[in-house]
Amino acid sequence: MAASHSPCLRTCPPKAAYVHIPFCRRRCFYCDFPISVMGDSRRGETSRTVRQYVAWLQREIAATPPGPPLRTIFFGGGTPSLLDGSQLAMLLRSLRCRFGVEPGVEISVEMDPGTFTLEQLQHYRQLGVTRVSLGVQSFQNEQLQACGRTHRRAQIEQAIGWLQAVNLPSWSLDLISGLPGQTLASWQETLTEAIAHGSPHLSVYDLTLEPGTAFDRWYRPGQGPLPSDETTAAMYRLTQQLLVAAGYQHYEISNYAQPGHSCRHNRVYWQNRPYYGFGMGATSYVHGQRVSRPRTRRQYYGWVEQYEAQGGRHKEPLTSRQDQVLETLMLGLRLAEGVAIAPLIPLAGTSLVSILARCLRPYIDKGWVLIDGDKDDTITADSRIRLRDPEGFLMSNTILTALFAALTPAPQSCPQS
Repeated sequence: MAASHSPCLRTCPPKAAYVHIPFCRRRCFYCDFPISVMGDSRRGETSRTVRQYVAWLQREIAATPPGPPLRTIFFGGGTPSLLDGSQLAMLLRSLRCRFGVEPGVEISVEMDPGTFTLEQLQHYRQLGVTRVSLGVQSFQNEQLQACGRTHRRAQIEQAIGWLQAVNLPSWSLDLISGLPGQTLASWQETLTEAIAHGSPHLSVYDLTLEPGTAFDRWYRPGQGPLPSDETTAAMYRLTQQLLVAAGYQHYEISNYAQPGHSCRHNRVYWQNRPYYGFGMGATSYVHGQRVSRPRTRRQYYGWVEQYEAQGGRHKEPLTSRQDQVLETLMLGLRLAEGVAIAPLIPLAGTSLVSILARCLRPYIDKGWVLIDGDKDDTITADSRIRLRDPEGFLMSNTILTALFAALTPAPQSCPQS
């Protein structure tokens, strides 16, 4: 297990690829993702803009130096289900030609209810798609309307029926807690519905008011019609209680899975391993370089031309040893198994153990941080640190803020709670 959390060596090639499909029918009121709104009637097969974007994606993939076969591919967005089967096939063909894929590759596609047909989903399956993440968000029509979603409950029911009909190896429902007008009772209804549908994976996100979004203009955190902070914390605890009782493993702060159904691709991020990112607004982590692409199509197309001219090389600086340590802690503590300390010592030095011991002691005493590998809760080089479920996860921002302060050269101090 410890090896899986080793910071990425700069010579370690990616075996995971994220492909960003930015197109949406409209922008949801909470969304700050890099997207392009195309209206309710247009789709990939009828849109020149989508066809053009797919061609530029293929150019970026072709310009990328080849690497080992891919283990996971994730099409995110945006709304990738606005692509028709032939467009998805072109992108998969480009990835297979450039890198190849391993036997048993996980290919995930984000899809929204009301944006695809059964025939389209069957075509996706024929192309090798093994996993679908369905953007449900809520089962209450009034809440869907309040956050600007285009689908309604009837379309959710239809989409889930199709996912079950095509015998996908795995699929997930995405839900959001803390929506305007949402109560603890209505949230429990949504969770109960999700469990009843038998989804093998559930992603449960707490609403965040992102700068520049409609919700950020309209609302203030903790003030009506948004639930209070106390209510959203109660929603988190209720989620953990109901889903664990239903047989789900709470394997990451916001993700639950039946045994064998955790998202392999997303674990690449949380374990701070390398990955390709393709498309407008996508970020990659390749050979120690984190590279962000422009967030508009026009700028992205210019970026691809420059990337081709540079022979598929990036000019971004290498991630520093300190940043590798901080990123590994920040991402790895999202996982239930936490982070092993031993692989971080070559990057941070032996003083890391004493810094972590001093910084985390208040949170160990509160029961928010757990230490595996030592019976008396003493952090050693052989320890693994993890957050207690659910209280440690709820306080993760506080704990991470303390860790970042303690591991940043000036000042090396740890805020006490």
